[in-house]
Amino acid sequence: MRTDPAGVWAEYQKGVSYNESLGLYEQVRVNERFYIGRQWEGLYAPDLDKPVINVLKRVVSYFISMIVADDVSASFAPFEPDKQSEHACRVLSHETARIIEQTGLKDLSRDVIRNSAVDGDGCLYFYYDPQSALVCAEVIDNTEVHFGMPGVQSVQKQPYVIVAARKHVDSVRREAEENGFDGGDILPDGVREGDQPDDDMVTVLVKLWKDGGTVRAVRTTASGMVRGEWDTGYSRYPLAWMPWDKVRHSFHGQAALTAVIPNQIAINQLFAMGIRSVKMNAFPKILYDKSRIARWSNRVGEAIGVVGSPSEQVLAQSVRGGDMSGQVVQLIELLTQRTLEFMGASDASLGNVRPDNTSAIIAPQKASAMPLELQRMEFYRFTEDCVRIMTDMMAVHYGVRPASAGDGKTEMFDFGILRSANLSARVDVGSAAYYSELMQIETLDN
Repeated sequence: MRTDPAGVWAEYQKGVSYNESLGLYEQVRVNERFYIGRQWEGLYAPDLDKPVINVLKRVVSYFISMIVADDVSASFAPFEPDKQSEHACRVLSHETARIIEQTGLKDLSRDVIRNSAVDGDGCLYFYYDPQSALVCAEVIDNTEVHFGMPGVQSVQKQPYVIVAARKHVDSVRREAEENGFDGGDILPDGVREGDQPDDDMVTVLVKLWKDGGTVRAVRTTASGMVRGEWDTGYSRYPLAWMPWDKVRHSFHGQAALTAVIPNQIAINQLFAMGIRSVKMNAFPKILYDKSRIARWSNRVGEAIGVVGSPSEQVLAQSVRGGDMSGQVVQLIELLTQRTLEFMGASDASLGNVRPDNTSAIIAPQKASAMPLELQRMEFYRFTEDCVRIMTDMMAVHYGVRPASAGDGKTEMFDFGILRSANLSARVDVGSAAYYSELMQIETLDN
């Protein structure tokens, strides 16, 4: 297992090469631009209007709202129930709920689903903050994570995981000196980020691997050590991963936007050319005899001088351009409708229907939400991974501290027993769907 800066950097470059072979970096840039509405970027057409009919953002917003509509909570149950393990499970459930609330995990989950739908993968990285004495989490991009075996989709089966981050070189040098290393070895690595200058930035790599049943880590840059090898004590990688659509033999998923970007381009192009046609042909053009009229003006009430008698013959006439074919509008509507339907966001799910009764509203909405069940199940699996990681980190860092079992009483609890207790974590979704459906029917009936 390579732990020297040169070796870790070489493995990082190997991961970068794999991502480049998939076209990941360019695809993520394109998907991000189309999601936020910068859909004409890079096109030089000064005489063409550039309308944006952002179908993709509406669909992704629908995906996020549907998947995170139900609240998520964790409950724990022991394999072999006894007084000690049941009490530990109650404490663990209460403490997990507290971490979810304090870390804003519900808000972070929306960002993860957004990244998964737009970029292909969503990732949540957990760490322990000694100052607050709490387990914390942050969302990181799929381009910043590199697996040792990119053909394996499971995070916990990886021989190693490398997480990259761009940081200011001065702060990294101070961190290296605090850990006993020479800060002068930390140099900017020349990696560019778009068009922004990066002379003061450096890529910091955190390499994680499993050895002897625990996760070990090292923190390096391309030119020097930031923190030497240490044993985290964790049994799981502190990384939760959620692909949108799984791709065989790759840990990177397929984004929901990638396949339908050509549809979005076609919709925008048709709108742009339709606007161009209307502007060019909707207003009449004047044809006049230059041998009789030296200059023509469209100013209201202005006299026009002519050569000869104005009543001798017609000196000018208006000509109207041809009408745009109605097939253009039909094609735009068809493209938009089919794109929404095949992405799983039909008119019924988006509320663009005029039904005659309550069943005509609820039944189509429930049926249209069925294609998202796979992503919803994947989100539940992702949440369970998050809970298991939090449990693992609590067992390592929390030690003996005041805790509650949810009964209002606080007592000293040794979180170290979580390693020895035979616990089985079960993640349940606290759904209010049935209650909401009854309320919806009652409201519509009224």
